Amino acid sequence: MTAPAPLEPRAYRARRLVTCDAARATADDPLGALDDAGFVVDERGRFAFVGAAADLPRGVPCTELDGLVTPGLIDAHTHAAWVGSRHVEYALRMAGADYRAIADAGGGIVASHRAVAEATEAAIADVLTARLARMVRLGVTTCEVKSGYGLTPELELRQLSAIAQAAARDDAPTIVPTFLGLHALPPAARADRAGYVDRVVDVLLPEIAARGLARYVDAYVDANAFTPDEATRLARRAATLGLPARLHVGQFADVGGAELCAELSAHAADHLEHVGPRGVDALAAAGVAAGLLPVASFTLGQAPPPVEALRRAGVALVVASDANPGTAPTESLPLALALAVRLYGLTPAEALLGATRRAAACLGLGARKGAIAAGLDADFAHYHLPHEIALVQPWGTELATYVARKGRTLYSRAR
Repeated sequence: MTAPAPLEPRAYRARRLVTCDAARATADDPLGALDDAGFVVDERGRFAFVGAAADLPRGVPCTELDGLVTPGLIDAHTHAAWVGSRHVEYALRMAGADYRAIADAGGGIVASHRAVAEATEAAIADVLTARLARMVRLGVTTCEVKSGYGLTPELELRQLSAIAQAAARDDAPTIVPTFLGLHALPPAARADRAGYVDRVVDVLLPEIAARGLARYVDAYVDANAFTPDEATRLARRAATLGLPARLHVGQFADVGGAELCAELSAHAADHLEHVGPRGVDALAAAGVAAGLLPVASFTLGQAPPPVEALRRAGVALVVASDANPGTAPTESLPLALALAVRLYGLTPAEALLGATRRAAACLGLGARKGAIAAGLDADFAHYHLPHEIALVQPWGTELATYVARKGRTLYSRAR
C-alpha cells in the first residue's frame, strides 16, 4: 500500500475542545477542556498546535467547528468481525435461559463459529467493513478487533485475514487485531482438549505471528471456559513472539484471572464482573487496566464489577462496547459509555477517558493516540453538542458530524 500524500496544514477552531491531555488535566477538570480553542493539523496528519483560538497561527486555512470536539473514540474490546445472527438465543436469554445452557445446546460462540465456516474471507471482510463504517459515524477512530469465532486453525486464519483486509482500507479506523486463541472448544475438539490447546499454542500462534496478523493474544478464562494454566501457556508463548496478552477474566466466576493478568503483565483484564480484593490489588500493583463492558453485563442481567474498589486501588478504567452477536449485540461505544455512567457509576469524565487516553494506553498506543495534544495523531470527532456530558447520555443515535483519522476525513455529514 502506497503512503498517502502529505496533507496541507489546516487549523480548526472549536467552541469547546476536550483534549483528554494529561498535561492539561486538573482535579476540577480531568479532561483538560478548553473553551474557544483550536488546533492545527500538520502535513503528517499530527496535531502541531493546541491552544486558545486567539493563538492559532495566521496564514493557515481555518475551519470553524461549532460545538464540541473530542479525541477520536477508541473501542478497546470488540468481536466486530462476526457474521450471521444469534437473535433466537437472545430471545431465549431474555426469557430466562442461562448463557451456559445455551452454549451447551450448540448456541453461543459455537453458533458464530458455524457462521464463519459458511462465509468466505471476502464476505467476512465486507461485513466488518460496513460495521466499522457505522462505528466511525459514532465518533470511533480506533478499534480493537478480535478473532475467536473461527476456533479451528483454518477459520481463525480466515477471520484474521478478513480483519487485515478491512484494516487496509483508507476509510477504515485504525485497527488493532487480536488473536483470541482460546475462546471455546470447537465440537470436534471436545474429546481432545489438551491436543487442541497444543495446536493453538505450538502451531497456529507462531504462524499468526509470522504473518503479522495480530498484535495481541487473548483467552477466555472462566469456570466453564479455559483455565489459568491454559491461558498462561498461550500468553507465555505469545510473549516470545512479541505479542502481549489481554484476557477475558471474571465474567461468570473468579478463578484467579485478575491475578493471572497481573502475573503476565497483560495490557488489560476485561469483564471483571467477578473479582475479589486480591485480584483488584494485583491489577493495581501490576498496572493492568480494567476493561469494563457494561453492554454485556446489562444483556446478561449481571451486577457490575467492583468499580469503587478498582477506582480506589488506582486501576485504570477502560470502557468498551464488547461488540458481539450474543452478549453485546451493539456497534455503539457511546451506548457503552452511557451504561458505564448509569449502571457502573463512572463519572462522565471517567467514561470519556476510558474511551480515549486510557483506551489508547491499554492498546499500546498512548504515545500516538487518545488525546488532542501536539505530536499525536490528529484523530478527532466533532459533534453539534454543547458539552461533553451530553455525549454520555443514552441518545441511541449518531451524534458525530465530522470524524478524522490522522487529519483525513473518515466521515462528514451536514448538520
